[in-house]
Formats: sequence, C-alpha cells, structure tokens
Amino acid sequence: MPDGRDQPVLRLADGVAKVDAAAWDACAGGANPSLSHDFLTAMEDSRSVGKGTGWFPRPLLLESADGRLLGAVPLYIKGHSYGEYVFDHGWANAYERAGGRYYPKLLAGVPFTPVPGPRLLVRPGSEAALNRGRLAEGLVAATRQLGVSSLHVNFVDTADAKALSAAGLMERVSTQYHWNNAGYKTFADFLASLASRKRKMIRKERESATRNGLVLRRLTGAELTPAHWQAFFRFYIDTSDRKWGSAYLTREFFLNIGRTMADRVLLVMAEQDGVPVAGAFNLIGRDTLYGRNWGSDGAHRFLHFEACYYQAIEFAIERGLARVEAGAQGEHKIGRGYLPVETRSFHYIVDRNFASAVADFLRREKAAVEAERSELAEFSPFRRADC
Repeated sequence: MPDGRDQPVLRLADGVAKVDAAAWDACAGGANPSLSHDFLTAMEDSRSVGKGTGWFPRPLLLESADGRLLGAVPLYIKGHSYGEYVFDHGWANAYERAGGRYYPKLLAGVPFTPVPGPRLLVRPGSEAALNRGRLAEGLVAATRQLGVSSLHVNFVDTADAKALSAAGLMERVSTQYHWNNAGYKTFADFLASLASRKRKMIRKERESATRNGLVLRRLTGAELTPAHWQAFFRFYIDTSDRKWGSAYLTREFFLNIGRTMADRVLLVMAEQDGVPVAGAFNLIGRDTLYGRNWGSDGAHRFLHFEACYYQAIEFAIERGLARVEAGAQGEHKIGRGYLPVETRSFHYIVDRNFASAVADFLRREKAAVEAERSELAEFSPFRRADC
C-alpha cells in the first residue's frame, strides 16, 4: 500500500514571484508566454496586481512530499470583476441584491489578458492528467477554505475543461476572433484567399493608414529599448483613459518585460517623421501571436487595423506561426480575416441556490452565444469553394 505521506500536497503561496522560476516554467510549458514566470512576476513586481489593485496573488501549488513542484495555478483573490474579460457583474449585482456578498471571489487566469490556454499547469508525464484533477479539486477546496463566494477559471483549454468539469464546475462559453494561417507564404497569398470586395477593402485601409507619411516598424528582442516602452506606455494610458477610464498596467510592467522577455514580445510602432505616434503590443508564443494592447496619441484613420491586425498577420506569416489571437470582442475583426471561435470558462458557486440560478442562466446563454457565432460565421471574408 502506498504511504499517504508520499501523496502530493496542495498549498496557497504568497505570489508567483515566491515560486522558483524554473519549476514554475516547467509546469507552464513554453507555448504561451503570458503563463511564464517572467510575465506573471512582472505583474507583481510592477504593482499592476497586489495591494490596492483588487488582485491579490495566491497561486495554488501542488508539491511532492520532497517539495518538488508538480503543478500550479495562477490564482487571485479578487475584490471586483475588472480586467477579466468574462463578465459576471450581473451575477454580482443579483447576488448582492438578494443579500449575499459576492466579493471577494477567486479567479484563476492571467490578469488583464484574455488569452486561452492551460490554467491547471502541470509537469508533463504519466501523472499529468491526475495532477490536473488534483489541482481542480484543490481550487474547490481553496474556495471553501478562504470563505469566498465563488471560483472562476477563465479562457480554459480542452484538457483543463475535462478536469474542471469533473470537479463540479459549470461551463460558460463565449466568443473570440482568431486568424488562422492556411500555409500562406506572403500577405498577398492571404489576400488572394479573400472575396474580391474584402481584398479591395483591406488594400484601401492599408494605403489610407500610411497615406500621411506614417511608417510602421515591427520591433522585437534587442531592437526594443526603454524609449520604445516609454512611448508605448504614454499611448496605452491615453487610450485607456479615453475608452475605459483607467489603465490596469503600470509603466514598470512594460519596462520589466522589456528587460526579461523581449524575445517573446512584438511591439508594432507607428512613427511620423521618426516620432512614435501609436503602438500595438503582442506576445509571441510557440505557434501563436497574441494581440494584447493598443494605444495612440490621437485619431489616425485605419491605423488601429493596420497596427493590430494586418501587421500581426504579416509577422505570423513571416515566422510561420499557426494563428493570431486578437483578444476579446470586436465583430469588425471578421471582415479582416479573424473568424469567431468558441472560448470557455468554468465557475463554482458556493451558495447552492445561487449556483442553480447561474446554471440555468448559463444554459440559456450558451444557446444564444452559439446561435450568434453561427450567424457571424456567415460573414466570413474568405472566398467560398464554389466561387
């Protein structure tokens, strides 16, 4: 019989920065840079998360009896629902109107980053599936142990979905817009796959974006300097203030990742007479380019489409990447080659009566989301096979 003392142990840590970087990255893998120790630690060290932000990092760790890290979850105690991109404000309002206390809650995910991927991070090997299950059950136990209202695991991949469902979490579906590389050698190859009207639209937008002398530069690795990050942060703050009222990320966050993970960053900068006027921040994964943030110093016609969508496609083609994920929301992306795909999150509500109401809502919402996605797919810009 196995000795119970040899069983893995679950515990909550005081931050990803407190975890050994090599051990964390061995669990996270190298496919998705937003899950890396460098990225999550940059969030903490720059105070983009932590005290006073409503994001308190408490990663869940699964360790062997001798202290070896077998698995981990980027986990946060949340005092609000901002910066998550899976919206549950309606749930919070309903629960609090009924006399409950929705906050604090637990969120497993990457702050301010609507990027699908693993959330139950485990070392590869024969016990990977078993350890995912242990982490999923550990999340439920932590929810009850901490006395919070609920647990939310956002933008989950298929392997995690199976484990979370088995642990009793409820599935929620939503939609993002991704571009897929069909083996294109050039941007012209991509354009050739589109219906004539869409090809003309994209060519016109690209010409208009640079008509006034704007020059686009794709910067990564050693090409990136602190001056580029200072300029981008200025754009990010200006755009955040105009569109959302506040910015989540600090200047130090961008400077940190510029120091620690520049080779995994693509910064598209637009310049006028050598002066930066706009930029788009992307993360470079193993087979995917992840679009993250955009900012500009004012209105520049079609520049957002050029910097965020078309430059990303060109970069992905040049690097041989399989896809570009352009983030949450935006039906306007469809006409530019980014098609609707399903994303999933999972939720655990402690109050059984409220959980029942949420489950009913999720069933109805799923039907509506799937119907909408089916309708949106009809607007695909790609040439039909019979054309």
